[in-house]
Amino acid sequence: MACSSSITDTASRAANGSGSLAARFWRSASGFWRPPKASRARLLTAALIGCTVLQLAVQYRLNYWSRDFFDAFGRRDGTMLRVQALFFLLFAGLSILVAILTVWARMTTQRRWRAWLTRHLIDRWLANDRFLQLHFQQGEDRNPEYRIAEDARVATEAPVAMAAGVLTALLNVVIFVGVLWNVGGDLDVVVIGHLLTVPKYLVMTVVAYSALLTLAMTVIGRRMVHVIAGKNAAEAQFRSIASHLRERGVVGSLAGDGAPQQRSLSEAFNTVIGRWRDLCAQFMRTTLVSQGNILIAPVIGWVLCAPKYLIGVMSLGQAAQAVAAFVMVQTSLNWLVDNYPGLAECLSSVNRVGALLLALDEIDRDGDGQSGDRPPGQ
Repeated sequence: MACSSSITDTASRAANGSGSLAARFWRSASGFWRPPKASRARLLTAALIGCTVLQLAVQYRLNYWSRDFFDAFGRRDGTMLRVQALFFLLFAGLSILVAILTVWARMTTQRRWRAWLTRHLIDRWLANDRFLQLHFQQGEDRNPEYRIAEDARVATEAPVAMAAGVLTALLNVVIFVGVLWNVGGDLDVVVIGHLLTVPKYLVMTVVAYSALLTLAMTVIGRRMVHVIAGKNAAEAQFRSIASHLRERGVVGSLAGDGAPQQRSLSEAFNTVIGRWRDLCAQFMRTTLVSQGNILIAPVIGWVLCAPKYLIGVMSLGQAAQAVAAFVMVQTSLNWLVDNYPGLAECLSSVNRVGALLLALDEIDRDGDGQSGDRPPGQ
């Protein structure tokens, strides 16, 4: 039975339920890891996790290498410096090899997941002439082709990269907090004539600093998801209008009606430029936090280690090791700070693909009472 569906209306209704668009996206996209062809996907996932763990093991050993190297440097021990230089070549080679394998596992997973999801969307969109039953209102959702081509790409590439990043961040925190705990120890400070002991001061400081930084990024970038969604919608609208003009041959064959069409296309393009201007302002704000953190974090680490180093309780190598661990833990705890724009882009694309899937579900319900996912090609 022929019917019509508005993605805009469907998306609005879905948005009233928390996370419903992302949940609908995942219900389809997770089929990549389900039978009958799940073994390859799971093997790639295991390879990516294994490479992440191996890279962390190399970084952990390099952290102790920095301690030994700087201790030898402080003693002016030329023999030990040469030995440590050779060790560095070994660890650097291992790190590069594992990094290459990680790139292969990550990009292969992204490519195959995107291929699976795109074929699934195309099959559902074309089956039973559903593409003819989608009628669009004026608004952000007039171009399903953009969702299938571009949003499906972002919605599969970004989650894989971010999942690997989150795993790396969690493991880094677990491992390198232990380094700060053992190397830093407690710090005795005199406050108004009283001796106070700050337990595990490096750990406490890095947690407090990271929490403050995350709060600042959350506040400053709170509109990022909304701005990116608006930019993506404007891009899709502009492509849709231009495509419809070309298909109908309006500009070429209807000279008398060309002015309104040109004005419509110009207005859509002006909207795109305006959305990019808004996005630029958001990136400027988030860069203020992220770039400032890159410059400040190592300095904070050295300042915190200075009291113990100056009184001879901490060696130069231990200070360098502690600073490196401080930066690693801080970077991991502030994963959101570094990835907030990418997370916003990912959520925008996931929601747009989810809205398309919900609209197709509605056509199925109106047409034959069926809804759901079918494997590609069936």
